[in-house]
Amino acid sequence: MNEDTLHILLVEDDDVDAEAVVRAFKKEQLNYPFTIVTNGLEALTLLRGENWGASGRYARPHIILLDLNMPRMNGIEFLQELRADERLKDSIVFVLTTSNRDEDKWAAYGKQVAGYILKTRAGKDFADMVTLVKCYETIVEFPPNKGKRL
Repeated sequence: MNEDTLHILLVEDDDVDAEAVVRAFKKEQLNYPFTIVTNGLEALTLLRGENWGASGRYARPHIILLDLNMPRMNGIEFLQELRADERLKDSIVFVLTTSNRDEDKWAAYGKQVAGYILKTRAGKDFADMVTLVKCYETIVEFPPNKGKRL
């Protein structure tokens, strides 16, 4: 697999939504490698490589699609931990949620998310959200990997 291939980490506890997101990318023939975890603790463990050993850490570049309402560690708590971690603080995160609460939007943007996407506005079968991620990957320059992974 190419080191520059975009990897997507989907942090989503709803199996139906997770499946719909993956299906939306495949429908657009965007075969990015996907990893799905069900809460913020699992995501941090993966990103930090805590259960993998030094050679198995999650590859960069990556985009994190983050739900907010999850068990164990919700999306806002995850963002707090992510931004406090020197190795992970520059991670690109898009919130993908049902929460239309102003407090959640302020909290997410206060933790430098790239965007806050309501699932109800992500387009039919998440098609608009897929277009956004594809445009982001096509137009935005990611930092170089320097021949190594996260």
